[in-house]
Amino acid sequence: MRRFALILMSLIVAAVVALAALMAAYRFVPPVSTLMLARWATGEPVTRDYVPLAQISRNLQAAVVASEDAKFCRHDGVDWDALMEVMEEADEDGPSRGASTIPMQTVKNLFLWPWRTAARKAFEIALALALDFVWPKRRILEAYLNVAEWGDGLFGAEAAARRYFGRAASELDARQAALLAVSLPNPRRRDPARPSRFMSSRAATIQARMREADLSCVK
Repeated sequence: MRRFALILMSLIVAAVVALAALMAAYRFVPPVSTLMLARWATGEPVTRDYVPLAQISRNLQAAVVASEDAKFCRHDGVDWDALMEVMEEADEDGPSRGASTIPMQTVKNLFLWPWRTAARKAFEIALALALDFVWPKRRILEAYLNVAEWGDGLFGAEAAARRYFGRAASELDARQAALLAVSLPNPRRRDPARPSRFMSSRAATIQARMREADLSCVK
């Protein structure tokens, strides 16, 4: 039993060290997501062209913040008010939504498994707090926009902009950016180039919110 406990402790320490090393490395080099790694491991194609935040339209930055995390510039990695609200609304089947911030989604994409579990959410919160502490907001948003999935095997804003609209991410207009933001919660079923009535309506709402999106921390 003692030997098992020592082995388990060693594995936990090794995992923490590995995560810390990856977090430090990804601060300076283009990160890859666990979904991208899984596709490469199984021989499936990955389309992604990493670009710095300066080459991603301010429209898309505003659209994603307005849609995914309105308090991005004001929280410490976790929107505690939204998280508490979700927990209070939860029933016996668990929360109906995740209250995930952009830092939380970034650490999920970079370090964690895709399926939802209580353990993953706990790790997500802890890692998001760490990420927000050691990375500037600008780097977090840049990494997120370069690893987010926008279709089957399609990752990052540049690849998505070229696939759906035939232009660079830097050239996206407000509506195109809003449609890309709308597709993020379900990227394999929502096609920004052929939006449904729901997508178009949701994109119009996001466009209105983009005007008030707080991007002060990523100037």
